[in-house]
Parts: sequence; structure tokens; C-alpha cells
Amino acid sequence: MPAPRSSQVAVGEAAPDFTLRDQRGQQVTLSELLRERCVVLYFYPKDDTPGCTAEACSFRDQYEVLKSAGAEVVGVSSDGVHAHEAFVAKYALPFVLLSDPGGDVRGSYGIKRSLGLIDGRVTFVIDRQGIVRHAFSSQLRPKKHVDEALRILASIQR
Repeated sequence: MPAPRSSQVAVGEAAPDFTLRDQRGQQVTLSELLRERCVVLYFYPKDDTPGCTAEACSFRDQYEVLKSAGAEVVGVSSDGVHAHEAFVAKYALPFVLLSDPGGDVRGSYGIKRSLGLIDGRVTFVIDRQGIVRHAFSSQLRPKKHVDEALRILASIQR
């Protein structure tokens, strides 16, 4: 795994590739997902907390629209596979959640902690060539992440 970045991955840069385990324990690799469609990759602090639940449910509620726009949704946090499994089941999330227990992938994307305590909440829209087309960071507006992703996906499709 590459060393943590000092700055966040920027629009126009290649998205760092990675392989992590999903809520079923299966390995998921970003570059393999990108063969099929764009990826809305969202990093969030913790399963089953108010802001993270609101964000996940926003992505759930717009999932079919996101898929129609040519994207797959992938969530990443440091929670373990079993926590993700329970979170997915509790809220009927139709997309994968990936476990990044050491925060290595988060670090490779240069995502900082808020107030030095809470893992950052950042969403990246990555095109099929693996290029970051948009990055949105907001700890306090979790539902805005899906709106930003949809806006960018619409511009990519033009």
C-alpha cells in the first residue's frame, strides 16, 4: 500500500487503485469495478451513526438513479466486515461497503480527520478511465454527497 498522501487526491488525478473486503468478506478491487462503470467512492467515518446513516440512506434512495447514470456506489470506512454486514442489513443498502481497518486506502486518498478526531467524509466520482472527476468533502452535510455525485455524473454523460 502506498504511503499516506499529504494532500487529498485532486480532480484530474488517477484514483489510487486498491483491494478491500466487502460486507460479505469478498475482495473488491477498484480497477475491476471501473471496467464496467464509473464509481462513486465515498469515505465515511462510522457505520450506524446519525450522519453516516443519513448519507448511506441517501445513496440507497438514489441508487437506481446513480446506476442509470452509469455509476456504481462504494462506501469505505474503517469498520470491520461484520459491522458493515449489520449496517447493510439494517438499512437495506444495495451497494457494497468496504472495510479499511488500518486506514491505508483512506491515507492513499489523502483524506484527513475532522478536528483531528473523526475520519473525514469525502466522496469521489471516478470515471471509467480511473480519473477523479469530482471530490466533495463535507462532514456536516452528509446528504449533499449524493446530490454532488449526481450532478457530476450528469455532466460526464453529456
